[in-house]
Amino acid sequence: MSAAFDRQIRPIYEALDTGSNKSAILACNKLLKKHPKNDLVKALKALALVRSQKVEESLVVCDEVLATKPTDESTLAAMMHVLRGLGRHTDMVTMYEDAYKQQPTNEELGSQAFMANVRIGNWKAAQQIATKLHKQFRDDHYLYWSVMSAVLQASDPTTPPGIRPVLFKLAHRLVVSATTPSFYNADRFYLHLMILRELELYDEAYELLNNDIGKAICASSLTVDELRRDIWRLKGLTGEEGARAKARITEAKDRNWLEFLAVLDATFAGSQDDVRSQIEESRTLFDQIAKDDGKSDRSGRLALLELEKRAVAHGMSTSTAHITELLQHYFTTFGDKLVCFEDLRPYVHIEGDALAEWTNFLKAQSSSFTSIDVLNHFINAQKLLRYNLSAAKVTAESETARAVLYLQSYHDALTLGKDLPDSELQPADDLALLCGQAFVGAWRAGRDATHLYNAVSVLEYASSRSKQSYKIRLLLIRIYRLLGAPSLALEHYRGINVKQIQNDTLSHLIMTRATLFSLSSVGDLTYSSEALESSQIYISNSQETAEYTVRAFAGEKYSQLPEFILFEERLDNSLQRDLTKVEHVRMRITHEPLISDLVDMELIELKFIFDRFHHDNRDFDVIPNYQPRSGLSFHEQTLLFDKQPGLGWLATYLRIYIKIFQSASDLDDTVEDKLLIGDRPKPSVDPDTKLPLKERLAMRKQEEIDELTPEELLFLEYATALSDWLSPFHDYIRPPPAAVLAEAAKQTELKTGFPLKGYEPPKNGTVTNGHAKKAEEPPTLVDAPELVNKFFDDMSARFKEALDAGSLPPELLQIVTLTQEGLLVLALGSQRFKPAAVIKQYRLGAMVQIFKDIRAKAIAVLEEMSAALVKLAEEGATIDSRKAFVEACKPVWGPAGLLDHDFVSTISKKVTESRKQVLDGVGKGVVRVCKSHA
Repeated sequence: MSAAFDRQIRPIYEALDTGSNKSAILACNKLLKKHPKNDLVKALKALALVRSQKVEESLVVCDEVLATKPTDESTLAAMMHVLRGLGRHTDMVTMYEDAYKQQPTNEELGSQAFMANVRIGNWKAAQQIATKLHKQFRDDHYLYWSVMSAVLQASDPTTPPGIRPVLFKLAHRLVVSATTPSFYNADRFYLHLMILRELELYDEAYELLNNDIGKAICASSLTVDELRRDIWRLKGLTGEEGARAKARITEAKDRNWLEFLAVLDATFAGSQDDVRSQIEESRTLFDQIAKDDGKSDRSGRLALLELEKRAVAHGMSTSTAHITELLQHYFTTFGDKLVCFEDLRPYVHIEGDALAEWTNFLKAQSSSFTSIDVLNHFINAQKLLRYNLSAAKVTAESETARAVLYLQSYHDALTLGKDLPDSELQPADDLALLCGQAFVGAWRAGRDATHLYNAVSVLEYASSRSKQSYKIRLLLIRIYRLLGAPSLALEHYRGINVKQIQNDTLSHLIMTRATLFSLSSVGDLTYSSEALESSQIYISNSQETAEYTVRAFAGEKYSQLPEFILFEERLDNSLQRDLTKVEHVRMRITHEPLISDLVDMELIELKFIFDRFHHDNRDFDVIPNYQPRSGLSFHEQTLLFDKQPGLGWLATYLRIYIKIFQSASDLDDTVEDKLLIGDRPKPSVDPDTKLPLKERLAMRKQEEIDELTPEELLFLEYATALSDWLSPFHDYIRPPPAAVLAEAAKQTELKTGFPLKGYEPPKNGTVTNGHAKKAEEPPTLVDAPELVNKFFDDMSARFKEALDAGSLPPELLQIVTLTQEGLLVLALGSQRFKPAAVIKQYRLGAMVQIFKDIRAKAIAVLEEMSAALVKLAEEGATIDSRKAFVEACKPVWGPAGLLDHDFVSTISKKVTESRKQVLDGVGKGVVRVCKSHA
C-alpha cells in the first residue's frame, strides 16, 4: 500500500476513533470513487455504518468484502469489528479460516483463525488449528493451546459424556509429549494437574507436586496450591494435608484460613477414638495461636469456635458452656471490629442457660461512646442481641421500642464523627441500620405502614449524615418500593453509582416488577430508559468479554481461562438480563404502536430467551440483614407481594408473550431464518428445549406457578385462554411464508437499493396474495372462553377489595397494570382481524362484535380504576396527609427530639409527592392506553 494511500485513509481511522461515523462514511465514499475495489475502505465503511445503526446498508458492504475472501491483516481486523457488531461470529471464523487456507504458511493468520474459534467457543476446530500450528511451527505454546482446547471441549456441556474421557486422555498424551516439561511455567503446570485430576491419576499428580519444583510452584501460585489441596482431598490425604497445614501455621506463621480448615478437616477424619485425641491436640494448637496472636489476627479464636461447633455436630461435645466462654473471649478481643457480628453469627445458635449467660454478657457492654472502639463493641452487642431474639419477643410494640433505643444511641454516637468530611462513613451508621430494620420488623408484625414512615425518616437522616453509605441506600430502596415511592427508590439506586458488572448483580433492586412503577403510557420513559441502561453491560459482554479469553490464550494464562469462559457464559445467559427484558417489553407496548416491526422483533428475541439455560447472578446478600434468626430476613420482609420473581416467573411471562406475539406475527421459522442478521444463540442443554415449541409453550409447572401472585396467575389464565381461542383463526388467515418473504425482500430493496441476501423470487414471478381465499373451511366461531369474559370483572372486584382494605400502592398498581396489560394483550391478539377487507372476506363480523364487547368492558373497568387512582393520588398529597405522616413519626421526633420536626416534614413531602406522581401517572396513562385501543 502506497504512502499516498496511507495519507488518504488516515482521516477515516481518526473519524472512527473519535466516533465521527458520518464523517467516516463520507470519507470512505470519496476514497471509493478512486479505489472502487479496495476491500479495506469498504470494510471501514461497513464499520462506520454498523456504528451508525445503519444495519441493512452495512450488511450489503460487509457481504461484498467477505465475497472477496480477504487476507490483508488491516481488512481482516476491520471486518472482525464489523462482524462482531452484527453478531455474525460464525462468519468471522469462516473469514479467518479462508484467509489461513489461502496462506497456510502465514503464522499470524493461523493464530487469528485459532482465536476466532476461541471467541465463539468452538473448541473442536480451535484444537485442530492449534495442532496444525504446532506441527508446522514447532512452538510448544501451540501444543498447550491444543491441550487447553481439548480440555475446554471436554468440559463443554454439549459434548457427549462418552467423548469427554477421550478428550482428557488426548490432552494428557499431548502434555507428556511436550519438549519442555509443564513445570517450567506455573500455568502449564496447572493445566497438567487439572488433566490428571480429571483422569483420576492422583498418584502421578502426587509425584509432580511432592518434589521440590512442585512445592516451589505451590508456594508461589495460589491457584496451583488450591488445585493441590483438591487433589490431596480426592487422594484421601486429609491427614497428611492437616499435618502440612499445621507446620505452615506454627513454623511459617501462615494465617491463611484455608490452612486452619485443613487442620480442622484432618481433626475429624479418623475413627471416634482418634477424633477425641485430635480434638484436644487441635484445641491446644489453636489456643496457643490465639494467645500468641492476641488482637493482631482473628484466625486462632475463629478456629477454636469452628472446632467446638464441629465437635458438637459429631457428638463429641454436649456442653454449650465452653462455646459461650469462647464467644465471650472472641467478643472481648475483637468486638471493636465491625466484622465481629458476621464472624460470630454461625456460632451463636445457642439456647437455655447458655443463651441467658451470653445475653447478660452482651447487655453489659458500655454505651458511653468515649471512642470508636467502645462504639463498635456496643454496635456488635446490639446486633448479636437482636439476632437471638425469639419470635415471641418480636411484636410491633417491642420492635418500635427497640428502634427508638437504637435511634437514641445513634444520636449520641454521632458526636464521634462530627468532624468527618462528607467522603467518610459515620461510625454510628450501623445503629441507624438497626433502627430502620426494627421499624420494618414492627411493620411486618402489625402491618401498619406508619412504621415504614418512621424507617425512611431515620434512614434519610442517616443518609444525609453519611452520604457514601450504600447500605443505608439499599434499605431505603426496598422500603420506598413498598411505599410506592419509586422515584425516591431510583434516586437512591443511582446514588449507589452502580458500575459495570454490578448492573447484572444489583439492577434487580430497581428493575424487579418495574412495570408497576412505569409511566411509559404518559410518555415518561424513566424506568424504560433505566432498563436499557442496565442492559448495556450485556452488549459490552458480547463484544468484549471474549477478548479476555483471547488474551488469556495469548499470554498462556490457562488457570484464568475457565473463569473467563464461565464469566462470559453466566453474563450472556443472565436471568436478570432477561427478567429486565420482559419488563421492558411490558413497558414498551404501553406507549408504542403495536406494529409488525415491534411484534416480529420482540417475538424473535423472546424465543431466543426461551431457549436459554439461565444463571441467577443476582446478589441478595449485599442487602444488610440484622433481623432476628427466628423470623424472616430483611430481604424477605421487604419483597413486593412476598414473592421473588425468578426462573419460573420468567418462563411464565415468556410463554404468555411468545404465544401472543405469534398470534400477531406473520413470521414462521423459515422466514425468521432468512431475516435473521446475527448468529442464533447456542442451544441450551436443557432437554425441554428439544421438544417442539408448541409443546413447550403449553407446559405449566407448579414451581413456576408458585412464583406468581394471585393476580398474575389470573392474568396467565386469561392470556392463555385468549391465545388458544384465537389461534385457529390466526393460522387460517395468516399469509403463506412465500408472501411474507416477498414483502420483506421488497422492503429491504426499497431501504438499501439491494436485494435481500439469499432470497430468490418464484420462477413464475408471482407470489400468492397473502389473503387469497383458502380451499379449506374456516374454523367454526365459538364464544370467548369464560376466563376471557370474566377477567376484567374479576380484576375490578380485586381492586375494590384492595382499595377498601387500604392496601399499599404497589398492590393497587399491580391490579391496575395487569388489567391494562389484559387490554393490550387483547389488542395484540385481535389486530389481525381489524382490516375491513379481512372482516368481509372471512365473515368475521360476529367475532369483531365479541372483541368490541370485551374491549368495552375492559375500558369501563380501567376508567373506573383510573378515577380511583387519580383520586387517591390527590388525597395522598394534601396538607392533611403530610401532617398525618409527620404525626405518625412522633416516635423519632417527639419528646426525645431525636430528629428535627422540619426534617421529617420534608421527608413527608417527598414521599407523598412521589406516591402521587406514580398513582396519578398510572391512572392517567390507563386512560391514554384505553383511547389508543378503543
